[in-house]
Amino acid sequence: MVMHTTTPTTAPPETMVSVIGEHIAIKPGFCGGKPLLVGHRVKVQHVAVWHERMGMTPEEIVATHPSLSLAAVYAALAYYHSHRAEIDADVEADERFVAEMKAKAGPSRLREKLAALHGKDDPLPPG
Repeated sequence: MVMHTTTPTTAPPETMVSVIGEHIAIKPGFCGGKPLLVGHRVKVQHVAVWHERMGMTPEEIVATHPSLSLAAVYAALAYYHSHRAEIDADVEADERFVAEMKAKAGPSRLREKLAALHGKDDPLPPG
């Protein structure tokens, strides 16, 4: 008995298409250099938060943001799952930043600054 072994064949690189590459880009100096959906200022982490934390389906994301294609949303989710630790770290860093900013300049401090700037007892201008 003669046994033939075959090795799996792969397509030559010129015939392979990177679907994620069609929809996801990283542009230095644009959106903080974070991965984003091509042609939009929507980061992959936004799509991940909408889907993972807010429970939106890809179809709901597209319905809420009609300029996005369903293919782009799925590409963002695929990219997210391939880079989950990195993107989750970015989301956590953003959440810490927001919490720090809220702690430093809460709404009452903003009101105080506006009141001092405009004066509490200043009458409204005529007209």
